[in-house]
Amino acid sequence: MSAIDQLTQEFSRLPGIGTKTALRLVYHLMKGSNDEARRLAGAIREVADRVRPCTICGYFSELDPCDLCSNPVRDLSTLCVVEEAYEAGAIERTGTFRGGFHVLGGHLSPLDGIGPDELRIDGLLRRVGPGSAVEEVILATSSGVEGEATAVYLESQLRPLGVRVTRLARGIPVGSDLEYVDGSTLAEALAGRREM
Repeated sequence: MSAIDQLTQEFSRLPGIGTKTALRLVYHLMKGSNDEARRLAGAIREVADRVRPCTICGYFSELDPCDLCSNPVRDLSTLCVVEEAYEAGAIERTGTFRGGFHVLGGHLSPLDGIGPDELRIDGLLRRVGPGSAVEEVILATSSGVEGEATAVYLESQLRPLGVRVTRLARGIPVGSDLEYVDGSTLAEALAGRREM
């Protein structure tokens, strides 16, 4: 296998990158300078060598515990549970959530062999268990079938611990026209309506 084919194959393993996009990335790198390609390779090597999941929350960081878990200003009485670390990053970038996070590392998917033991659920239950300062757990799993199943399962495990369990609101995106919103999103928005 040629070096171009090998790199194309590696790029195409990334989520959202098909063979054509992977090949385009390879050719872009080849058109640039050797230094540009070496900087990219070095950055990838640095991430592989230095970044690990936080042992408390599962967010990716060079520090353990991560900045989110060790920040004394954060309100750790509220935990936001997400499927993947990049989702915690998306919530963090809003600048509106000041609680803690817990990254599951995926969602329940029995057809793919992913059950509770394959996710970081035990760590979550330890964080919320007896003597914990956690008062509320926000379930921010995806709205698909697997995400909903994961949320229902987590709720059944968390509720007996005496913690408040909430779910992210779902509904119409800001700036959308109702005629273009799909039926299930509109139904979620109606069910989750609130007083003005």
